Amino acid sequence: MGRTPVTVARGDGIGPEIMDAVLRILEAADAPIEPEYIDIGKEAYLNGWTTGITDDAWKSLNRTKLFLKAPITTPQGGGYKSLNVTIRTTLGLYANVRPTMSLAPFVKTKHPEMDLVVIRENEEDLYTGIEYQQTPEVVQSMKLITRPGTERIIRYAFEYAKKHGRKKVTCITKDNIMKRSDGLFHEVFEEVAKEYPELETDHWIVDIGLAKIADTPEDFDVVVMPNLYGDIGSDIAAQISGSVGLAGSANVGDEYAMFEAIHGSAPDIAGKGIANPSGLLNGAVQLLLHIGEAEAAENIQNAWLKTLEDGVHTGDIAKGGKSVGSKEFADAVIERLGSRPEKLEAVSFEATSGSMPEPLPKKASERAEKSPKRELDGVDVYVYNQDLSADQLAMLISRAAEPDYELSVITNRGVNAYPTERDDLFTTDHWRCRLLPAAGVKTDQEGILKLLARLTGADVDWIQVQNLYSFDQKEGYSEAKRDR
Repeated sequence: MGRTPVTVARGDGIGPEIMDAVLRILEAADAPIEPEYIDIGKEAYLNGWTTGITDDAWKSLNRTKLFLKAPITTPQGGGYKSLNVTIRTTLGLYANVRPTMSLAPFVKTKHPEMDLVVIRENEEDLYTGIEYQQTPEVVQSMKLITRPGTERIIRYAFEYAKKHGRKKVTCITKDNIMKRSDGLFHEVFEEVAKEYPELETDHWIVDIGLAKIADTPEDFDVVVMPNLYGDIGSDIAAQISGSVGLAGSANVGDEYAMFEAIHGSAPDIAGKGIANPSGLLNGAVQLLLHIGEAEAAENIQNAWLKTLEDGVHTGDIAKGGKSVGSKEFADAVIERLGSRPEKLEAVSFEATSGSMPEPLPKKASERAEKSPKRELDGVDVYVYNQDLSADQLAMLISRAAEPDYELSVITNRGVNAYPTERDDLFTTDHWRCRLLPAAGVKTDQEGILKLLARLTGADVDWIQVQNLYSFDQKEGYSEAKRDR
C-alpha cells in the first residue's frame, strides 16, 4: 500500500524536540505516512509574513490536506496574526476534537474515572479577532455565533458520539446572559438533539459547567461548546487528568485536517530535552485514525499506554520523581511497540475517516429553504461623549431626531443612564442611544441615513450604528428597558 503525504511543521520552542520524538515513533511503527516538511512560525514572521505562513507552506497544505504541527509561538505585539487561528479559518477546520481520559494510577489524578471528549467550535465566537477601540475608554470585541456554523459543530458532536459508542452529549453556554448569541447555540443544540433520541443530552451554564468538569469530570462524556469556552474547558480537562502535556488535538474540516498537541511552545524549557511528546503523539494517533490507519494508531497508542504503565514518565507527570527526557521517552515507546498495557485498558480502534456529517452548502442562498421575514424596527446609535450629562445628551439627540424618530433610552456599559432616577451612575465616554420611529412613521435605511445627517449637524459624535431587526416578528436584539 502507498503512503499518505502529510505536511509536517517542526515548530519552535519545544516543538522541534517533541516532533523529532514523535516522528521516530511513527517511523518505528511503520505508520504509512510520507512527511512533507515546511518552515512556519518565527522565521516566516521575521521575513515579513505577518501570518507566519509562507506561500510554499500553503502550497504543501493545499496538496496534502493533512497537517501534523508542533507548537508555534505567535510574537507579542501588533501586526502579527495568530498562526493557529489563520490556519483554522483559512482551511475551514471548524471542529476541534480534544479527548481526555484518566490514566490512574500510573499518572496522578484526583479523577480516576474521567473519560471525556471536548468538541470545540473552532472558527467563530470571539476568536474571529474582530475588535475596535471605539473611544479612549472603550474597546469592543465582536462575538460571532452563526446558525450554520453552530449546526455544523453540534451535528459533528452527535455524529462523533454515535460513531465512538458514547452515551451522552452535553452543551455548555452562557445563554442566561448572552441570550441571542449563546442562546442560538443552545437552541440549535436542542433542535439537532431530536435527531439522536438514542443519546442522552443535557445543558449547563458555562460557569457551573466548567466547575463541574473540574470537580466531577466522570459525569461528562462528549461536551460541545463555542470556541472560547471549549478552549478553556479542554485545558481544564487535560490538566486534571494529570497533565496538559498528555492531550492531543484534531482540527477537522470538510476537506482539510490538522493535528497537534493542545499545549503551547513552552519557550522556558526549550532546548533542554525534557518536554513531554505525548500530546503531539496523541495528535498523530488522531491523524492516523482520520486517514483510516487504525492498526498503526492502535499499535502506537497501546505502546504509549504500556510505557506510562511501566513508570516511564517525563518530568511534568513524574511530579518530582524519577523522569526521562523527550528522546528517552520516545525510545521507551518504540521498545514497547507490539505490546499492550496489562492494567490500563488497551485500546481497540476503528478508522473514523468518512464517518462525519455531510458538508453544509457553502453559500447562504443554497442553505435557505425559507428565510424569516426581516423588518427594521429602529436603530442603536453609539456616541462618543465626555462632557455632557446623560440628560443633556438626551436633550441634544431628541431634538436632532425629531420629527421622525424618538429617543427610547440611553445606556452606558449596558446600564440605563436615561431616563433614570439615579444620579450616581458610573459612566464612560461610550453611550448607546436607542432611537425608534415616531408614531405613524415606517423606518427604513434612507430614514436612518437622514437621522445620522441630523445628528452630525448637531455635533453628535456618533461612532457606530446598529440597525434593530425583527425576524418573523421576533426581536433580534437585546432589550434596553426604561427603568422607571
